[in-house]
Amino acid sequence: MLLRRGSEALLPIYQNRVFHSEERSLSHWQVAQELADHTIHWKRGTVDAAMYKGRVRRLEAYVLRYGAEVEITPRPFDDFMLVHMSLRGAAEVESDGHHVEVAEGRAALVAPRRSIRLRWHSGTEQLILKLPHALVHEVSARHDGTALDVAPGSLISSALTPQWDFLMQAVLGVMRLPSDANLSPLWLDDLERNVALFALAHQTPGPSVVSPLAPVGIAVADDRAGTSEEARRIDAALRFMKERMSAPLSLADIAVAAGVSVRTLNSLSNRHLGATPMEVLRNLRLDAVRHKLRLNPQASVTETALEAGFGNLGRFASYYVERFGELPRRTAGHRDEGSAS
Repeated sequence: MLLRRGSEALLPIYQNRVFHSEERSLSHWQVAQELADHTIHWKRGTVDAAMYKGRVRRLEAYVLRYGAEVEITPRPFDDFMLVHMSLRGAAEVESDGHHVEVAEGRAALVAPRRSIRLRWHSGTEQLILKLPHALVHEVSARHDGTALDVAPGSLISSALTPQWDFLMQAVLGVMRLPSDANLSPLWLDDLERNVALFALAHQTPGPSVVSPLAPVGIAVADDRAGTSEEARRIDAALRFMKERMSAPLSLADIAVAAGVSVRTLNSLSNRHLGATPMEVLRNLRLDAVRHKLRLNPQASVTETALEAGFGNLGRFASYYVERFGELPRRTAGHRDEGSAS
C-alpha cells in the first residue's frame, strides 16, 4: 500500500515534530533552518504549517505541510538533493527549466544546479527525503566508470512507485527501532545506498519549459524582443493578470497596469501573444483550473472554476471544452456538481 498522510508507517516521523505554527514568518524560518534558505509567497488558504523529522544515518526524512497554497523559491542546494513524495494534494516543481507535476502518491527527484521554484497547492503534505551529495557520489558510478546523470527535476515512473514506497517503508521501519537494536552497519550502508541508487537510476525527466511555472498554452514574446519597450509592457500586463487572476479584471485595468492605452494593449497583445488581452486572461484561468484538476483529483470542479475567476459556470465549461477538447469532469476523473462538472 502506498504511503498516505497519517499512515502508521509514518509514525516514526510524526512522533518527532520540529514545529507547528499558524504564523508565516516562524514557519518560513523553521523550514529554512532544516532545508534551504528561500523566499515564500503565501497565497490562498489558511496557514497551518508543520514539519516532522526522522533520520537513519545519512538519510534525513521530513513530513512538511503549509496548509495554504504557497510558491517557494529556494536557493540551489549546495550539498544535497531531495526526493519529494506527495502524501496528500499536489505540487509543481520547476528545476533548471524542467517542469515536474508531483501528483498525490507520486515521487520526484529535485536536484537544481541554477534555479528552482515550487508551487504547493492548498492542503498539500509531502514526505521529503534528503540525500547528501556524498552519498550520491558513492552510488553514481556505473560499472564502466561513467557517472549516472542526475536530471535537475524528474519523476520516478508510476510503474515503479510501489518499489520506491517499499524502500521508504524500510527506512521508516528502521526509524521505529530502539537505539540498541544492533542492526548491522554493513546492512544499513547497503540500505541507504540502495535508496539513493534507486532514485538516481529510475528518473523520468520532466519537459523543458519556457518560463517558471508558466501556464501551458500561453505564447511568449520572442527572445529578440526581450529588452524592447513592447516586451516590457506585455510582461507587465501578464504579471498583473497572473497576480490578480481570480479578481474581476477589465481591459482598462490591464491597460493601466501595462502603462498603455486600451487600443495599444490590444495591438501589442495580438502581436506578441497571438490573442486579445481578455483571451489571454481567460486562457490563464483555464490553464490554472486544468493544472489543479490534474494534480488534485479530489478538487471540486465548480469551486476550482470560481477560485480561478470564472463567474459563469456554463461559459466556463464551454471555454474549457474548446481549449482542451474534454469536459472538466473528465480531467478531474470524477463527476462534480453543477453545470461546470
